[in-house]
Amino acid sequence: MPGRLVLVRHGETEWSATGRHTGRTDVPLTERGEAQARSLRPALESMAVARVLCSPLARARRTAELAGLSPETDEDLLEWDYGGYEGLTTPQIRKQLADPDWTVFRDGVVPGDTPGETVEEVSARASRVLARVEGSLADGDVVLVAHGHLLRVLAATRLRQEPRFGAHLLLEPATLCLLDEEHGVPAVRGWNIEPPRG
Repeated sequence: MPGRLVLVRHGETEWSATGRHTGRTDVPLTERGEAQARSLRPALESMAVARVLCSPLARARRTAELAGLSPETDEDLLEWDYGGYEGLTTPQIRKQLADPDWTVFRDGVVPGDTPGETVEEVSARASRVLARVEGSLADGDVVLVAHGHLLRVLAATRLRQEPRFGAHLLLEPATLCLLDEEHGVPAVRGWNIEPPRG
């Protein structure tokens, strides 16, 4: 049987705990985030893992390490480049824009210290990752350790949905998502699975 695509969001950071858009800023895990990452190890050890890819940012690499994984880093797994909205919360952005309905998935970002990305550009990166790991799924599960919004767009892309569908796929820190197939159709086997935590 072909393997599953296992999506792992990194553990908690100070910015994720407060809802700040954390794209390319390399924020470390909190103590709680490190404990969350360690709690992933038993579930991952029970899988037939053929390949592991990870974002190069420290919060993802540290999550992989604490979860017992030895990943290849992949630049295409970087989080969405939020441009001028980096470090801001959704309420702050809505106030700045005087738009109470703004969302990153629908309305996108503006340039700032970095140029920012459209949701379509994030999806294009996700598509490249999916193409790179497709062959490895014949050998077992493929684990991708990355970031909330990137993984939500990647899941939407894998499920053959528009990238904005990712807005409907909530993803908590240090959780597992399993994408599988049934009769050749990509499908969700499990989503936002939180391992037992002491």
